Amino acid sequence: MKLAQLTHHGAVCAAIVENGQARPIPGVTTLDIVRDPSLAHTTADPLATWDSVLPIHPPEVWGCGCTYETSASFRDAEHGTREGMYAHVYRAPRPEVFFKGTARHCASPSHCIGIRPDSHFTAPEPELAIVLGPGYSIFGFTLANDVSAWDIERENALYLTQSKVYDRCCSLGPVIVTADEIADPYNLHVTCTVTRAGETIYSGEVNTSKLHRKLETLVEYLTRANRVPVGTVLLTGTGIIVPQSAALAPGDEVAITVPEIGTLSNKVVMLKP
Repeated sequence: MKLAQLTHHGAVCAAIVENGQARPIPGVTTLDIVRDPSLAHTTADPLATWDSVLPIHPPEVWGCGCTYETSASFRDAEHGTREGMYAHVYRAPRPEVFFKGTARHCASPSHCIGIRPDSHFTAPEPELAIVLGPGYSIFGFTLANDVSAWDIERENALYLTQSKVYDRCCSLGPVIVTADEIADPYNLHVTCTVTRAGETIYSGEVNTSKLHRKLETLVEYLTRANRVPVGTVLLTGTGIIVPQSAALAPGDEVAITVPEIGTLSNKVVMLKP
């Protein structure tokens, strides 16, 4: 099942997406469905077009780092860490897990992600994201853009939070696909393009087969002594590294695609100081 959220008769509600059409579920949000999947039924007429909002308003969003070797190598090179701090995290049993924000920090499909005014190298991080159900089960998957001010983290690893958490620092969508419809989450082809003035300035791809961690392991470490609420979204890390030559600029458009889920597309704006 594919779930979206849309504005219907002036209110946000969940919708079941089938064959390019959305059937609203009035009075029910996707967070309600994650808590109680029996709510996922509707008699509403399908809509061919709709105003898409966040596929879920997550109470919390968390991220994982160094889950792909390419990310660990890049971050060690950026920091000039001879001892390979990020490579150590890549190899170690304990993953990097960090707080990314709440629904307030998230941009919906076709809305804008942001560049903080004190960053000169902000980049997209295309990621598969997990939506957690009751009992920390994996309810489903969506796409995420873990927008990051890499130059701030490069200055000092202790600035990670300022690199990762600010207005419009995360986008989610376009839909949530329930776990039963993803045959193999370790065989998803992820692509990312950055377009500027109609020209592609960056294109990259990775397969989730390169993911170094089991999804259940990431969930288990997130929830150790940490009672996250149902509907929490966990980003699983990126294997696509956008170089500084393609640092985001206002007006750029970032498109992240996994065929089984869809395309998450966002334009870029400069945030106010």
